[in-house]
Amino acid sequence: MKSSVPKLIMAEPLTSALNHTGSWRVFRPVADKEKCTACTLCTNVCPEGIITVSRETKVDIDYNYCKGCGMCAEICPAKAIVMEREVK
Repeated sequence: MKSSVPKLIMAEPLTSALNHTGSWRVFRPVADKEKCTACTLCTNVCPEGIITVSRETKVDIDYNYCKGCGMCAEICPAKAIVMEREVK
């Protein structure tokens, strides 16, 4: 018996690393390194894996690939990441 449910085609995760997708943004995450506690929650929720965190440099966002989804700002317990309108 054939299913009447259409098959979905899903994109592979972390595909923005193949193309500079930062130009799509309307809002961009801006990090306050003084507030950052280096908890790494932002790195765990970033769908593109473009946020790095270390004790020395704190949070670093690769804007060439950031799509501006805001998940990092939403999860940050220290409110060290805020979303600001992109200026082009």
